Amino acid sequence: MSSDLNELTINYEEDGILLVKELDKEVLSKGAWTTILYRYQNWNKSKGEYSKDMYTIRRYQKREGEYYPKSKFNISSPEQAQKIIVALQKWISN
Repeated sequence: MSSDLNELTINYEEDGILLVKELDKEVLSKGAWTTILYRYQNWNKSKGEYSKDMYTIRRYQKREGEYYPKSKFNISSPEQAQKIIVALQKWISN
């Protein structure tokens, strides 16, 4: 694991191929419990190209100076992401 928040990533390489390519990240909260929203793509071996953009929210717990992954939620589609946005905007505006 990492002791530096900026070094946390979901990039994943196997046999010299970047299977999960992180495109961007937003730190949603910092502290003993850190939450990060990632935008990424998966490598599609059969097509020889990366997938469309995907999103995941990861929670990390910082213990003894190191960040440890604790939970994750994968947003399954742009449509689901849009529904999350709409619901949050509705709740926040009331």
